[in-house]
Amino acid sequence: MISKSMENEKQLALAIDSGGSVADGSISHAANEIVLSKEGFKLFPQPVLGDNLDPLNWSFVQKHTILAIVMSIYFMFTYITTTTVPSFPALEEKYSASLEQINWTVAIPALGLSVGPLLWASIAGIIGRRPILIFGTVMALAATIGAALAPNYSSYMAARFFQGLGVSPASNVGLAVINDIFFEHERGQKVGLWVLAIDLGLYFGPLIGGVINLAGHIWIQWLSAILFGAILIAELLFLPETLYPRHLMLSKVYRGDVSQQGVEEISVRDSTGEPENILKTKRLPFINVTPLPGVQHPKPYDTMTQFIKTFKFIVVPISIMTYCFGWYWWVLSVVTLVPIAYEQYPPQIQGLLYLGLIVGTLVSEVLYSGSLSDWIVIKLAKRNNHQKTPEMRIWLTYPAVILTAVGLVVWGVSIDRGYHWMVGQVALAIFGAGVQMGNTAICSYVVDAYPLQSMAMMTFYAVMLNLSAFLDPFFIVSWVENIGFTWTFIGHAIITVVVCIPVMAVLHRFGRTLCEKSGSPTWVNPEYEVHTPSSI
Repeated sequence: MISKSMENEKQLALAIDSGGSVADGSISHAANEIVLSKEGFKLFPQPVLGDNLDPLNWSFVQKHTILAIVMSIYFMFTYITTTTVPSFPALEEKYSASLEQINWTVAIPALGLSVGPLLWASIAGIIGRRPILIFGTVMALAATIGAALAPNYSSYMAARFFQGLGVSPASNVGLAVINDIFFEHERGQKVGLWVLAIDLGLYFGPLIGGVINLAGHIWIQWLSAILFGAILIAELLFLPETLYPRHLMLSKVYRGDVSQQGVEEISVRDSTGEPENILKTKRLPFINVTPLPGVQHPKPYDTMTQFIKTFKFIVVPISIMTYCFGWYWWVLSVVTLVPIAYEQYPPQIQGLLYLGLIVGTLVSEVLYSGSLSDWIVIKLAKRNNHQKTPEMRIWLTYPAVILTAVGLVVWGVSIDRGYHWMVGQVALAIFGAGVQMGNTAICSYVVDAYPLQSMAMMTFYAVMLNLSAFLDPFFIVSWVENIGFTWTFIGHAIITVVVCIPVMAVLHRFGRTLCEKSGSPTWVNPEYEVHTPSSI
């Protein structure tokens, strides 16, 4: 059964598509015409021409400033998890804990990162993205100070949990911001940069932590607090609200209720029937805490129910859970085992041994991930009568799996056989490149499969990704102790190849069919629904 909002969306699409021809790609909404990209594709979402409050119309500089802020929060998403790894010996001594117990302090922030997206998404759909990101950063900052001053193991673990909970909006709310300000055909590159931030945070954490540990392990937390403070200032000064009542605006413009010149002053009727101007994006209060006008407000528990309902849309759980539990969680294996693998080196040198992961991740993103994914989609779509399909994103997963497996095997063997550390660095670079490429491809695929539900899709992704990161530290140490590095990482590689390649092949071949059989979600992102349908 199709909801009224979905019916409105279909009617709106028909109204748009019934317009005249497009000569140069920049046309008037008054003529009920569509806006095309320079490649000839219909832009999605459709911008509201003439409205400077529409995030899609903002300048290149402002959009990328916002992207940089979102990426910085997402960098901290994993940075806080791994930056303490070089200080494990000092933490063992301070809290009289075993190595296994200290390893759990890496898992606990991941638990907060897993729970957080279920709490924040609905609220961000009610009062907006900006206040949630600011509040989360404040919570993470306070928790980081608490971790620095924690007198015992239990209080330290509690502070670490709230660090993760505070920074967790960077996942689904952060991606929602990216979707607010960029078009679909730019998604591969922008999502790739967003994914780059989380992967670099994971690897830069122990590298920076190893150097800062020279001044004392407590300074690892104080540096994190300084970084959160800088991000908070940037959010307050340069991050406007990006949740925009797009469905309402397009409905009004296309139906001729408002001229292009008056598009910024559009209004709806309040409960008394009187016209009420809509405050949008940059015209909202500095810190907004009231429901945004013009968008459909989700119920506070909608994120949880949508998370459960997402299991019905089979390509999403299949692709994301395969990636998280057959591929991604080996990253935590590598990151947490580097101090054990290179125990002959001091912590600051161990931190430098994460450079291989960083280089591989950067090279992969610059040359082979987001931009290449967009290029592949455009080329394939032109051969397919200008019709894009989400499955076009899956092509990059195959080389990504192979790179990941090769990197894992070579690194494990290099440790047990005592090869030169440079062999390990090359292996980690290959591994990092594969993980980055796969992460970008999977994120782009699920968002392209359900673009109107991108917030729910990324909530599912964030929960599963961090649940896998939470679980890995509990078993990886005993795994290595029992069978050694070589067979541990050969096992990792075999699982990745045997599980991921067949699953990706099935999705590649039957993904569209599975999506059609699963039906369409009855909910959409808040920006695509009208808060007061009767006012249209």
